[in-house]
Amino acid sequence: MTRATVLRTAGGFSVRLRPRPVAVGVACALVALVVAVFAIGGGDYPMSPAAVVRTLLGQGTPADTFIVEQVRLPRVLTALLAGGALALSGAAFQALARNPLGSPDLLGFTQGAAAGALTVIVVIGGGGFVLAGGAVAGGLVTGAVIYLLAWRDGLHGNRLILVGIGVYAILTGINGYLLTRANIPDAARAILWLTGTLDGRGWGDLAPLLAVMVVVVPVVLLGCARGLRILEMGDDAATALGVRVDAVRLALLAAAVLLSALAAAATGPVAFVALTSPQLARRLTRDPGPNLLPSLCMGAALLVTADLAAQRLIPGHQLPVGVVTGVLGGAYLVGLLAARRRAGRL
Repeated sequence: MTRATVLRTAGGFSVRLRPRPVAVGVACALVALVVAVFAIGGGDYPMSPAAVVRTLLGQGTPADTFIVEQVRLPRVLTALLAGGALALSGAAFQALARNPLGSPDLLGFTQGAAAGALTVIVVIGGGGFVLAGGAVAGGLVTGAVIYLLAWRDGLHGNRLILVGIGVYAILTGINGYLLTRANIPDAARAILWLTGTLDGRGWGDLAPLLAVMVVVVPVVLLGCARGLRILEMGDDAATALGVRVDAVRLALLAAAVLLSALAAAATGPVAFVALTSPQLARRLTRDPGPNLLPSLCMGAALLVTADLAAQRLIPGHQLPVGVVTGVLGGAYLVGLLAARRRAGRL
């Protein structure tokens, strides 16, 4: 385990930084930014990376400024923020469940957000803030149901996963029923959204996710990271060290549900980013802790790279980003299960 550096402020607040996780987080953030520049520069109106940077700094031509600010930048920022939100949510769930399969994709939380958003699409026909509100409501209701069903003298990992998988199956049926009740245009729109897509994303789709991340991410990274790391030692040890176990779990669960729900509202329920990002971050940092910041940066890099690949893999045709993440994430999940089987843990 790498030695931590403690930074203290004048107000007595301290942050523990481990060199390797910080380096991994910075490297992933740089990769995400580089890919974002290339993504902004691609398309029917190509721009060089230098032109993209000049335009982002306010020195571009009127045509470049319009293309960047109104067409491409909202999509890229949505990919970065949604990827980071999904990854941070996945890292929190995996740490709470103490299981690498703990992810909002597999535990039903994303499906709950999808049910709320589908209700808005099918019944109301709304979008933007209304769609985000439906996704958040669906995610929060699902989170409350799973929490109540899984709670018994504490929230334990295996019980949380089993209950979540059951709720996932129920919500999959509900979402299928909602699709059968929609008219053809709304059903087509809903199916594309359920696949996970960044096509046509604007500033209105980005705003709710950005507003929540500005509040929730600092709370998770600065307020809950220490308690989450100590929780991995066990409830008794955490209680002995002064951690309010139930309060930390409830706060992290609420934050993770909000992040996954808002990410789903912005992009649709993009598969496997929340599952794979924390595991890849942990492999790179070689740190047994929750790796919240490296996971966030890894998720941003993964989703913006997957979206760039979805736009370029088939010339003249754009794939939904959820197709790319689903194929790659599914392959990763099969490999993870095979590795756990070989290790005798499955």
